[in-house]
Formats: sequence, structure tokens, C-alpha cells
Amino acid sequence: MPKTLNPLPDKAKKKSLPLLQSALCSAIDLQLCCKQAHWNIIGEEFISLHELFDRVAHEVSDHVDLIAERIRQLGGVPDGRPATVVAGSTLGEFPEGLLEDEEMVEALATVVAKFAGQVLEALIKSAEAGDPSTSDLFTEISRGIEKQLWFIEAHRED
Repeated sequence: MPKTLNPLPDKAKKKSLPLLQSALCSAIDLQLCCKQAHWNIIGEEFISLHELFDRVAHEVSDHVDLIAERIRQLGGVPDGRPATVVAGSTLGEFPEGLLEDEEMVEALATVVAKFAGQVLEALIKSAEAGDPSTSDLFTEISRGIEKQLWFIEAHRED
């Protein structure tokens, strides 16, 4: 771990860094899932969902940067290489090809919810590790991603 004058105790850093790296992999994966959904949705709700999925992708991109920058602040080295993302993401496989609007909403809602759950767990674990700043970062991301999930779920057919 590169040296840093960041005052957080090394013990807390060592607990937070794997949480952050795992979240980074999932966030990059989620950003790509959002773009996949954005490009490949078909159906009557195309334009509204196409635009929504692009906005979600942009917000997730902001989360990616926040997470990577926090890793650097703690003296870690963020790894967003494709092989690392594939191995480290907790989201699972996203459907390929064109999907009707209802199917795409369900697919995207599922991966967004998985990411939201991972972020919530990381928030709790980083707080327990004695790292309030990382916990706060995860709180910010949690608030944002839960809002995006709400927007997506508003289009679900019950």
C-alpha cells in the first residue's frame, strides 16, 4: 500500500479498501449494464427509458469516480481493468441483445438493487471498521442509487 499521511488508522484502511475495490468493480459493471440497457431497449416506452437509463449511467459514473478517488485517498490503487471488473463484480450476468421495455426495466432494476445492497453492506462494514469518511461516501452513493432504483421501478409492471 503506498504511503499516505491520511490520518485514518491502517487497520481501518485495510478493512475499507477491499470494500471499496469490490464496490468499484460492481459500479463499473453497473455503468456498463446501464449503457447496454440504454442501447438495446425496444418497445412503446423506448424514448423515456432510453433517456432514463442514460441518466442512471451518468450518475453511476460519478459513483465510480468517488469510489476510485477514495481508494487513492486511503493509499490504495484502484483497479478498473476489465478482467478485474469481471472477476470482482457482484452483479451477475446482464441479459444480451434487444429486450422489450418491461424486460429491460426488470433486468436493470435487478442489477441496480444488487448494487444498492452491496453499497448498504459496505456502508455498515466501513462504519464498524472505524472509517466514518468511507461510510459517509457509501451513504452518499446509497442515497443516489436508491433514488435511481426508484425511478426505474416506477416503470415496472406489477
